[in-house]
Amino acid sequence: MKQINKMQSLSLQKIAPINLAILLTCFLSFGLFSQSSIASHDKVYEITILHTNDFHARFRPISKYDNNCSAKNNAKGKCFGGTARLISAIEDARTRHSNTILLDGGDQFQGTLFYNLYKGKVAAEMMNKLEYDGMAVGNHEFDDGPETLRAFMDTVDFPVLMANANVDMEPELKGKLQKSTTLLKNNRKIGLIGVVTEDVVDISSPGDNIIFTDAVAAVQAEVDFLTEAGVNIIILLSHSSYGIDKMIAANTTGVDVIVGGHDNTYLSNVSDKAKGPYPTVVNGTQIIQAYAYGKFLGELSVLFDEAGNVIYATGEPITIDGSVNENSQIVARLDELEEPINELKKRVVGNVSSALTGDRAVCRIQECDMGNMIADAMRDAVIDKGYTIALQNSGGIRASLDAGDVTLGEIMTILPFQNTLSTFKVTGEQLLTAIENGVSEVEEVAGRFPQVSGMRYSFDLSKPANERVTSIEIDENGSWKPLDLNKTYGMVSNNFIRGGGDGYKVFRSASEIYDFGPDLADVVANYIKANPGYSGYTDNRITQE
Repeated sequence: MKQINKMQSLSLQKIAPINLAILLTCFLSFGLFSQSSIASHDKVYEITILHTNDFHARFRPISKYDNNCSAKNNAKGKCFGGTARLISAIEDARTRHSNTILLDGGDQFQGTLFYNLYKGKVAAEMMNKLEYDGMAVGNHEFDDGPETLRAFMDTVDFPVLMANANVDMEPELKGKLQKSTTLLKNNRKIGLIGVVTEDVVDISSPGDNIIFTDAVAAVQAEVDFLTEAGVNIIILLSHSSYGIDKMIAANTTGVDVIVGGHDNTYLSNVSDKAKGPYPTVVNGTQIIQAYAYGKFLGELSVLFDEAGNVIYATGEPITIDGSVNENSQIVARLDELEEPINELKKRVVGNVSSALTGDRAVCRIQECDMGNMIADAMRDAVIDKGYTIALQNSGGIRASLDAGDVTLGEIMTILPFQNTLSTFKVTGEQLLTAIENGVSEVEEVAGRFPQVSGMRYSFDLSKPANERVTSIEIDENGSWKPLDLNKTYGMVSNNFIRGGGDGYKVFRSASEIYDFGPDLADVVANYIKANPGYSGYTDNRITQE
């Protein structure tokens, strides 16, 4: 079985990225490998894996809070990421290492106005300029259906992979979307496999023609296929989360490295903010991930023997901060692409007197002032039609808001998915099922956590999922009434949630459905305009026991 010596693994996780050939020479000199093992390493193969994940259209630099960073702060070196810096870091890494591969763990789509306006076109252009070698399909690559993913795939110069699905009934992807592929790097075959999170149907819009399958079985099948074809170095591109990656590694054989994504995990050997070491080794598999938004460039150097066994692996994510120079050609091209976006962003829709937080670490586990504003805006837009309960999934909230003037561009950055307002009727029992779903994955900081208006609820995190809701009360003409499981209530949400997104499948059975209301960003913009000087607040509409 392919695996690294445990003692070597523990010690090497603390070593900064250096030339592996030099490191091997040192090990041999100090006798850390036996003389009898030297012969087995006379045909060693070194490759440096550069990697990103969950970029989410952050082509421009971001702040330390992952929000937009002003040109003034960027000039002061206070910003992170951005394609213009990322390409410089990649070019530097390629200079330092003679054999490299550049991979992405998925979710290039969605998150800024670049995606709203251009869909996947800018991502394709920039990834081609950076010369990626492969990418996993992320759940957000399906946000605008298989058609947009296919257009992206037709444009890029590298394979986009997804093994854990049958796409034979989807005409846009049949014969185009591969499960795995083989690349030739420095005269050695490298196998690449891709997988996506298995709940993609709940959190995105792949349509009804794709059948998603078990990731472990899919990965092992592709490993066996590649191994049979003579490929003994295999890298899995996994848009599944750190926890799932560890599970895949523990339950498969033959995967050498997993380049992860989906849950924005930061792995490091030097930072106390890391969730684990870089790489994390499970069952001989090296697991790596580089947070999100282009804030880091992962860099793992791996040494293989002739049989494809990992001798050792060492590395550390590179922080893409102000010390990394911006490529002037990329900056100029983004300036050109941003011209129509800037006109859109400049339109002031109103003002707020206090900052509102849209931080995922807050809004995905508890009541937050941004969630309250959005839910209140939704309710306000339709309450005169008898829809008195609003629900917004926190995963749809993508940024915070500073005090002062508010532009349409800022609202569209907070709510980038172009969801429309949906109205429908549900029973009290259906609403209880929905809220149970919403609090079922709080420990995972999942996007399904419900921000609400016109109702209030409590939950107990110590109880099992789907048994956590301890109370629900409904605002009925200014009075709080306990939820009646047999009563019918008018609700408003977004079309993604109403269609069963984020696990809210119960809403598919709602009645009197209308999914084609105004864009949610426009609803919120109109609410801010109608409430000048709006001040964010929380009022215990969501409590944890």
